[in-house]
Amino acid sequence: MALDAIDLEILQTLQEDCKIPLARIGDRVGLSAPSVIERIKKLEQAGVVRGYHAVLDSRRVGLDVTAFIGVLISQPPEIQDFEGTVSALEGVLECHHVTGGYTLLLKVKTQNTSSLEQLISQVRGIPGVTRTETMVVLSTHTERSQVPLLSHPAHAPESVRRRTGRGAAVIA
Repeated sequence: MALDAIDLEILQTLQEDCKIPLARIGDRVGLSAPSVIERIKKLEQAGVVRGYHAVLDSRRVGLDVTAFIGVLISQPPEIQDFEGTVSALEGVLECHHVTGGYTLLLKVKTQNTSSLEQLISQVRGIPGVTRTETMVVLSTHTERSQVPLLSHPAHAPESVRRRTGRGAAVIA
């Protein structure tokens, strides 16, 4: 799906506050509320918008420990089975196939070090896992859930960038 500048502005607005009234989004982008909802539905159908979520403070809901677990898988065919199994484990927030010393990198949140230890044991028990390394987060300075769209024109799809005479790109 080709995104234009209006789509990007709508997406940025939804990332900032998905509960904002459609009329206010329309005011921002110069469209009526029905036109905004039509665009949002198209973005949802195209899979650009995958859902709407509340952002929680994990510590305030009792999840005090954040950790990253590097996982080494012995055989490439076992990766897909691992991903299916680990996605069902409570506490696993993210699973990324990565380059470097590990096959996969997990981001997890647990109540305490005891529950982290149990989760690590579960991960190690999944067939194909040959090694894990856990890094416990002591503090978090920056944690974002928003995808950068409008602040850097280079991140905008080619369909919404316009080249200037000096080779710079601006959102059209």
